[in-house]
Amino acid sequence: MPKISRRKSRENAIILLYQRDLLDKKIDEIIENNLLAGRKYDQFTLKLTNGVDRYRKRIDEMIIDVVENWTLERIAIIDRNILRVAIYEMLYEDDIPLKVSVDEAIEIAKSLGQQEDTPKFVNGVLGKILDNIGS
Repeated sequence: MPKISRRKSRENAIILLYQRDLLDKKIDEIIENNLLAGRKYDQFTLKLTNGVDRYRKRIDEMIIDVVENWTLERIAIIDRNILRVAIYEMLYEDDIPLKVSVDEAIEIAKSLGQQEDTPKFVNGVLGKILDNIGS
């Protein structure tokens, strides 16, 4: 497979996770169906996708802790998966600087986010997560 950018890998992971939430199927089934449809994924995409799936409960709890007056279900599916990928990276990918994970999530939110204020929302949530990680 040709080398793709890490941003594209992140976007692919977010889309796979979006499909999992939308279709309510196991991530392995979602990935397999996409592969059967001819889509190809690099190792970073699969690492992010499987990592978020593995630690989703902890990641979701962290999101719930910092969003005030919101439930996870109230956050648009694509937006919460942008957050999940960034938080997974922040917690479990030591080779990626925290700022890079946040900046990438904000840039992806500009293109994939479903609301005009998605980038601002993502920035705010991740800023609070950063504060919690640092304390």
